[in-house]
Amino acid sequence: MGKLGHADVVHLLVQLSIMLVMGRLFAEVFRKLNQPAVIGEIIAGILLGPTVLGMLQPEWFEALYPKDAAAGIVLTGFVQVAVVMLLFIAGLEVDLHIVWQQGRQALTTSLFGLIIPFSIGFGFPYFFPEFFGIADVHGGRLTFALFMGTAMGITALPVIVRILMDLNLFKSKMGLLVVASAMVDDLIGWLIFSVILGLIGKSGGSMPLINTIILTIGFAAFMLTIGRGMLNRFLPWVNKKMAWPGGVLSLSLALCFLAAAFTEYIGIHAIFGAFVMGVALGDSEHFSERAKEIVHQFINNIFAPLFFVSIGLRVNFFVNFDLTLTLVILAIAFFGKIVGSGLGTRLGGFSWKESLAAGFGMNARGAMEIILGLIALENGLINEKVFVSLVIMALITSMTSGPLMKWSLSRTWKR
Repeated sequence: MGKLGHADVVHLLVQLSIMLVMGRLFAEVFRKLNQPAVIGEIIAGILLGPTVLGMLQPEWFEALYPKDAAAGIVLTGFVQVAVVMLLFIAGLEVDLHIVWQQGRQALTTSLFGLIIPFSIGFGFPYFFPEFFGIADVHGGRLTFALFMGTAMGITALPVIVRILMDLNLFKSKMGLLVVASAMVDDLIGWLIFSVILGLIGKSGGSMPLINTIILTIGFAAFMLTIGRGMLNRFLPWVNKKMAWPGGVLSLSLALCFLAAAFTEYIGIHAIFGAFVMGVALGDSEHFSERAKEIVHQFINNIFAPLFFVSIGLRVNFFVNFDLTLTLVILAIAFFGKIVGSGLGTRLGGFSWKESLAAGFGMNARGAMEIILGLIALENGLINEKVFVSLVIMALITSMTSGPLMKWSLSRTWKR
């Protein structure tokens, strides 16, 4: 087993320190501007990465973040763990009771909110492959189109929850419908994306694809039924016999990593296992809100900044920025999600104005879109220009979702 040398350890610690400090500083600035902290963390990475520091002082950038150094390899490992943890806490946000309570309305909104943007996101890349630079990516036109459809259909549940809370709508009928629909969209979306990675043979598994798909569906079904019941019986013992909150924190993360390892082993990306385990754990009545908050604070303030700052370290946003491509992806994202979710909400019995507000709320992509894009980039499914456009789309939809929803509802209240 190899080990880091003295210089490598110093190098790694300096890297982590700078990333955490810069990420926190810019996150606080954007919090003051009532914007998601993730925007500040990504901008911190852009300043530290090839976009700014790499252009102004290339020697400093190469010295600080060399690609092939041992410390850089360990840093990549930190980032991979951060991605798994972020999907775990995204799963903790999913409350299956809310989904069951909303019933048919949530199913209608989620299906329209997924099928319509998926269809539009799939169609444009499939019929106009040259525009999206599909020749430069791995997997061909079909897999790229499937990915883009999934990227257009997925939502950012944590961002949506925060927006609804800020507007005092989280416990309203429409708020619960939007949250339940976003939960269903995310669950289906991550399953589709994991299968896409299996299609291109980049998820690391060696078994046949059909076996991988069967095991994936079986794992999700087991964890959300029998597994969820077993966890519900196991957690009271943990809370009673082990030190709180250390016991529940360490065991929940251990289960997260175990589920992630299983899905990675069967040929589906580790993030899917972490997400499903988060759903199963978070749905237990014995996994308290206080415990969830501790897990959230631990991950969001340590590992999340490392991940989002690392986004800016990977690509040059100036060199790979394509205005036309970005505008097209933004148009597809806004139109598909707002029309699809709005139409589904309208069929659920809400007014057109309320349905439009729900469409604006479901349009937030946030961190989930960025994680999706990064994994696709690492697996050669998209090129750097598409990745940059997806990051910009995720940020703009997250920034505009709340104000547009508030504007739409203010018109509704006045009338």
